[in-house]
Amino acid sequence: MADAADVLTLDRFQALDLVVETKPDLTPVSDADRAAEQLLRGFLAAQRPQDQVVGEEFGADAAAPSAASASSGSSRRWILDPIDGTKNYVRGVPVWASLIALVVGGGAVSEVVVGVVSAPALGRRWWAAQGSGAWAGGSLVGEPRRMAVSEVASLTDASLSYSDAVGWPDGGAGFADLAGRCWRTRAYGDFWSHLLVAEGAVDVAVEPELSVWDVAALVPVVTEAGGRITNRSGGSVLDGGGAVTTNGRLHDAVLALLPG
Repeated sequence: MADAADVLTLDRFQALDLVVETKPDLTPVSDADRAAEQLLRGFLAAQRPQDQVVGEEFGADAAAPSAASASSGSSRRWILDPIDGTKNYVRGVPVWASLIALVVGGGAVSEVVVGVVSAPALGRRWWAAQGSGAWAGGSLVGEPRRMAVSEVASLTDASLSYSDAVGWPDGGAGFADLAGRCWRTRAYGDFWSHLLVAEGAVDVAVEPELSVWDVAALVPVVTEAGGRITNRSGGSVLDGGGAVTTNGRLHDAVLALLPG
């Protein structure tokens, strides 16, 4: 699925005839976003017809729960973000990826058991299955390598990544406090911030708010690498409330500074 999405999205990246529209939530969507999700949905319809699908561009299928309640409902759900980082994509910035996740179970026992993040313009791909470790590979990486988070234990030694300094419910005071306590801050943005934590290159990544398709595929990659990913209150990241990703050692200290 990731291979097929990569071919389509790379072909449309920086295309002169790329069609970009504004959705009702004022975020952009391109013809590539919609085509990639249709491609993935077609694959699942053929190979896993009994599974439910939730995607950013076409929502939940007839039997699936709504995107807002994607952490409850039936036993197998695929959660798709055909292009995470569409704003980058439409401007020619290569930091974007297709996100594919499989969630099994319902309600409080829902678990993301497979996650794949493929960023072909970066020549990178990350993937994990529950109990099988987290892996990184791609055309610019060579042979797949197993990932592990850092051992940094103090915020004063930590590298922090984020997408937006705005959008925090407290006006950004907690984020500013966190940033001021960290050794280094950089806005690598979107999916990449969280995967850099899984690789051990960054120690903390935070987002004020995310949709379930923005984050589901990241969960097994981060956790299988030894990290921790929750919402701002320390609960399931699938339930909304932003995302806090750390190497685990720093998690409680980060949560204490951010609004719940």
